[in-house]
Amino acid sequence: MFYRENGQFKTSYRSDQQIFPIAQDRWAVLLIIAAAFLVVPMAGSDYLFRAILIPFLIMALAALGVNILVGYCGQISLGSGAFMAVGAYAAFNFFVRVPGIPLLLALVLGGCCSALFGILFGLPSLRVKGLYLAVATLAAQFFSDWMFLRIKWFTNDAPSGSVSVSGMQVLGMPIDSPISKYLLCLGILVVLALLAKNLVRSAIGREWMAIRDMDVAAAVIGIRPMYAKLTAFAVSSFIVGVAGALWGFVYLGSWEPAAFSVDLSFRLLFMVIIGGMGSIMGCFFGAGFIVILPIFLNRTLPLLGGLLGIEVSTAGISHAELMVFGALIVWFLIVEPHGLAKLWSIGKQKLRLWPFPH
Repeated sequence: MFYRENGQFKTSYRSDQQIFPIAQDRWAVLLIIAAAFLVVPMAGSDYLFRAILIPFLIMALAALGVNILVGYCGQISLGSGAFMAVGAYAAFNFFVRVPGIPLLLALVLGGCCSALFGILFGLPSLRVKGLYLAVATLAAQFFSDWMFLRIKWFTNDAPSGSVSVSGMQVLGMPIDSPISKYLLCLGILVVLALLAKNLVRSAIGREWMAIRDMDVAAAVIGIRPMYAKLTAFAVSSFIVGVAGALWGFVYLGSWEPAAFSVDLSFRLLFMVIIGGMGSIMGCFFGAGFIVILPIFLNRTLPLLGGLLGIEVSTAGISHAELMVFGALIVWFLIVEPHGLAKLWSIGKQKLRLWPFPH
């Protein structure tokens, strides 16, 4: 009853093509963003920022990049961890080797290097697809692991292979507290999510979806598959690279190549599958689910084991986490292939019709 758009008339093409055509959606999104910027920093604790909010924001940004490639363009990729690693190490080298470079510029340059790396390993998509493309992108993961382990220049000649950053500032304000790190990640996520939402609604976004649905038919109607696929790899890798730089700079602080292993690539793919492929909102649902689920299991499994008289070890909790992930992926693929975003869309549609059955 409160979610209908009765009386909300579209009097121009611009109003008809809004990102959120329903006024309730616009106000809800604005209120959520305002609360995220104003209320959460005042009410959140250090544990909330470090353990939940900061990794959620960064993972949502990375899932956004993966979703552009997998969900909107239909190109299966298992090299997302490699793209994150390239973005992190490239931003690190710019930040360390260029005196006085702004932090935001270093993050953007790291994303640009990751985009070039993504285009390089996206070239096989011009000839192969499906499982063969997944294997080709998986090669990027192994190549990046070898590169950052063996070539010491990327780690600033660190003997242990581990790198760290300090003294981060944005517009003269230090980025050292959990609140400042949270606001930095939130601001970057809002900007890139807005750009991505507009991009998938543009001509290039429609080309990506045409390639996803049927690349042969898309080529027949004049869409250039090479241009569409490589731009999808470039945009996706840029966003994932920025997320990787934030993961290293803000969340980890110091890292080594093992921080961007193939497990991270699979985790990002799980976020897209659970959240919903081809949906910007699904990236947030998937990231929230993947970030909160391990914390929930770590808290509830020991309590449940204590009630049943069973001692649950840390290894048992990690194994249970993998089992739950696998079971949920199978369940979503069978019951709702479009993920949590589709369930959210169905709920909104029912609200628009309630209480009438038609």
